[in-house]
Amino acid sequence: MLQKLLAISVILLTAASTSFAGSVPNMQEGNWEITTRMEMQGMTTSMPPVTYTQCLTKKDFVPQSSQQQGECQITQNRVVGDTVIWVMKCHGHGGDAIANGTITYSGNRFEGTVEMSMDYSNMKMVNHISGQRLGDCK
Repeated sequence: MLQKLLAISVILLTAASTSFAGSVPNMQEGNWEITTRMEMQGMTTSMPPVTYTQCLTKKDFVPQSSQQQGECQITQNRVVGDTVIWVMKCHGHGGDAIANGTITYSGNRFEGTVEMSMDYSNMKMVNHISGQRLGDCK
């Protein structure tokens, strides 16, 4: 079950890449180091943090993992000031999942959370994500 939930978590973060119409948050384009730490409701142990790098631009400023899989679609998105907010629905891995994501940029850093729930489980997951700009994209 834990592996299934981790796979859903990766899928939801992966599929969050999209272009947002409208305003743009205060973020510097470039290569970013992104760290995700997952907490699961009712679990006494936590998963180790996952760190990866990604080129983020003002057209694509939602962090994503390189392991894209599953069928996910962003159903809502908006930018409010420096905060990016999205809702994503995924189908696969034995059921449907929904994620509500929020990140707030402050130039060369960001902090946020992605809260996930699955229709086949009462367990909820919260991914705490943070990022720091490393330099220009390569």
